[in-house]
Amino acid sequence: MSKISGRDIDTMIGSYRINIEEASLSIEDGTGTTKTRGVPDGFIEGDVSASGEIKLNTGQFQIIVEAAKEAGSFRGLPTFDLVFNAETTDESINVEAFDCKLSLSDVLSANQSNERLMHTIKYEVTGREFVNINGVPYLRSEEIERLN
Repeated sequence: MSKISGRDIDTMIGSYRINIEEASLSIEDGTGTTKTRGVPDGFIEGDVSASGEIKLNTGQFQIIVEAAKEAGSFRGLPTFDLVFNAETTDESINVEAFDCKLSLSDVLSANQSNERLMHTIKYEVTGREFVNINGVPYLRSEEIERLN
């Protein structure tokens, strides 16, 4: 049985295909329990946010540098959709994060070992479509339908 590993993940940042060393996406969901007289009696949905980071070697980081050059600066980069896709004969996963705003975190991470030079880029999900996992949206359609 063929399982998915980190090496199976293909990553797209907008129209750029990037080979990542590491990637993460975390969702913060502010849904909380309601209580009456200290006893749980339901829940209230709260705010949601999502963010993550990608770690790239220098060759792959240069793709982002070129995109920033086209935009005039790193802060001038437009938002990008991030798509993480992996598939084996037995498993598959597709995670989409919409309108992600990139920001440089660790511009340079070097040490005395023979490991490759690494660069870390953080991102915040800013799109109302938010996150889809295998085509299933995290948010209900009625949560976003009246947003401008």
